[in-house]
Amino acid sequence: MRLCCAQVQSVWEEPRATLERVEPCIARASRSGADIVCFPEQFATGWDPASSRNAEDLDGPLVGRIASLAEEYSIAILGSLREISYPLPRNTCFVMGPAGNILATYSKCHLFSPAGEDRHFQRGNTVGICTLAGMTCGLAICYDLRFASLFSLYADAGVHAVLVPAAWPASRQAHWDLFIRARALEFQMYVAGINTTGETPVDTYAGGSLVADPTGAILCHAGCKEGVYSCELSPDLVERVRSAFPVTQDRRSDLSPGGNSSVPGNGSVTRET
Repeated sequence: MRLCCAQVQSVWEEPRATLERVEPCIARASRSGADIVCFPEQFATGWDPASSRNAEDLDGPLVGRIASLAEEYSIAILGSLREISYPLPRNTCFVMGPAGNILATYSKCHLFSPAGEDRHFQRGNTVGICTLAGMTCGLAICYDLRFASLFSLYADAGVHAVLVPAAWPASRQAHWDLFIRARALEFQMYVAGINTTGETPVDTYAGGSLVADPTGAILCHAGCKEGVYSCELSPDLVERVRSAFPVTQDRRSDLSPGGNSSVPGNGSVTRET
């Protein structure tokens, strides 16, 4: 599967203007033979943890326009929006298929409480999985990268790649690189982080969109400028890595807190073999 990361800056709270700005990215990805082009978190408006302005349903005009663009350019598109929901909106991303149909949706499960997102949005409760160009893809959003349990669920479901639209701030850019590579290596899958760039009323962003392969190696790493960055993903590589180094079969799920009978004592050290 050929994947394109469209690292773009939103026109703040103007989804129609943003879509006009990013259409050339979709066209460029299509011309390159990409199967999917992915955009950052709430890319059409800019990410705001405290705003439901410009919230829409999944059958609203924003998603409708993205469906038209997917059909026009014969390419899948990963987008996200503030989805109307009650009592609070959801931070939702979706994969629009090249035929203009939604292949998968996912609402952010881990809301960014340091910025109050948990007070203004409601969390999702289910994963989002779809198949595209022979790859089984899962969805996550930004802060989800800090929670390995979500990626464990995807690995157990046979997912080959997790796509992560984000608005990850420049002040924690080193964490971004670390988490993407760690999740890829830990769960032997591709992890593609698509970040925004530039300044908004909320924060400053430095891009750095990054794709890591199932060994944790970097396939694609963007700088801070806007652009479209592409790489090839192979489900066969995921299967080979998991077969050659089957760490999941050694995972313990029966451990519980308390007691120390199995903990090395007297200064003993255990080593990975």
